[in-house]
Amino acid sequence: MISRLGPSSSFAVPVRGSSLYHWPMPSPSHLVAAMLLNGGASRRMGRDKSQLLIEGSTLAVRTASLLLSVVETAVEVGAGVSGLPATSDDPPGQGPLAGVVAGCAALRACGHDGGALVVACDLPFLSVELLRFLVEWDSNGSVVPVVRGMPQPLCARWGQRDLDSASGFFARGQRSLRHLSTQPGVVLLDESEWKFVAAEEQFGDVDSPDDLRRFGMTT
Repeated sequence: MISRLGPSSSFAVPVRGSSLYHWPMPSPSHLVAAMLLNGGASRRMGRDKSQLLIEGSTLAVRTASLLLSVVETAVEVGAGVSGLPATSDDPPGQGPLAGVVAGCAALRACGHDGGALVVACDLPFLSVELLRFLVEWDSNGSVVPVVRGMPQPLCARWGQRDLDSASGFFARGQRSLRHLSTQPGVVLLDESEWKFVAAEEQFGDVDSPDDLRRFGMTT
């Protein structure tokens, strides 16, 4: 069962159409952590996507900075190029779910037992406003934006239960993240919910040299 609204919690209720998210947070959240997934092979790009430059920073460093603007605790799953504490997925090269499992283990090891933002490193137009919107959405469970009918689990807030159950899905042979959108209590946010804080391009990833040219990015 997929719910449009999760149970009440201590998170702030988003105010649609307001400028709330365009002001700095009073303080980064300690209820929600974050993991930056930076372990992809970048086969289509032909080079490490995390080192692509945007606004004078690498994608990895830029995304890490955005995450630390909205949460107190964040880790990188990857080679340790973002400035965040880093861990590796084990075994490597097994897809994004392996990265979530490794990131969850790292967060639990540092004492965070709640939910977390799960964010890929290849989102060049990601904003603090969108991340804050996800952190503060009123739900104890996972919160997943939907773009053109497609859930975005690599730009989402995973709830505690879904993070902790990731290792079980991986052990049973699951490698993709499609299962997340069908889990009990998951909140799917369509454009009518997120359009006030984000443009669709913020969910766009850079996968190939053609994407670089389209986005006007440098290497």
